Amino acid sequence: MGKYAHLNILLAEDDSSIRSAIKAMLFDLGIHKITEAADGEGALQNLIRTPQGYDLIICDWNMPNKNGLELLKDAKMRAPSTPFLMITGRADEESVMKALKSGVSGYLRKPFRMNQLESKIKVIADSWSEMA
Repeated sequence: MGKYAHLNILLAEDDSSIRSAIKAMLFDLGIHKITEAADGEGALQNLIRTPQGYDLIICDWNMPNKNGLELLKDAKMRAPSTPFLMITGRADEESVMKALKSGVSGYLRKPFRMNQLESKIKVIADSWSEMA
């Protein structure tokens, strides 16, 4: 059992191949409680239907029906303490600052490697456990 096995993660990514790759990375890290959503609206519906909440939301920025920033705002209203990792191809400083000002816990630029994802999860999990 991995050190992150207890995490319950909501993964929102509209590209099914990227979503599958991220899920495989999470499995390799020992994380098996993963709820998937193909768009922001689906992710929001999962948030609404999951009263126990999630330990981490991993979300793409550019998605149909509700983008990552819109989902972040909804998530912060429903579960303000839930960490939110934004994944995106956007690397310009303005986008990064917009995400940070909106309350993301971490920002990861695509494409990324498993060790980069693990590093972000570790930082978020460590800071979250300190607050708990």
